[in-house]
Amino acid sequence: MSQIDIGISEGSRQEIAQGLKKLLADSYTLYLQTHNFHWNVTGPQFRELHLMFEEHYTELAIAVDDIAERIRTLGFTAPGTYRAFAELSSVKEIDGVPEAKEMVTILMQAHETVVRTSREVLKIAQEADDESSASLIGDRMRVHEKTAWMLRATL
Repeated sequence: MSQIDIGISEGSRQEIAQGLKKLLADSYTLYLQTHNFHWNVTGPQFRELHLMFEEHYTELAIAVDDIAERIRTLGFTAPGTYRAFAELSSVKEIDGVPEAKEMVTILMQAHETVVRTSREVLKIAQEADDESSASLIGDRMRVHEKTAWMLRATL
């Protein structure tokens, strides 16, 4: 493969890619958690939560692809195994099937975790003058902040 010359040093690209790998792991872990809750939610709010969780995991499926492709654009491999995601992710996996209200709380907190990870990576991208990564990260932050607010509002 030819040399990457996009105006960002290799060291900066590597640092940004490492941060994006964490964001990818957080996002994929949240995707799995949301999908799990979509399948297993029960109770009086079943229909509302089932459909809302579906909207969320569908959006996350697109997001993980965008993040992984940005890592590749920067010249690095994207993690793609459960083990790699577990090692990189700040979003904790949940054992068992919680009650519907607890699912909402868990997902709200997970979205807030992704926002915090995004803020860390955004600083790195901005310092490297990587507008493409910064834009992607900013868009992700906005989605996760809004989703956390919507989940919080259902409580």
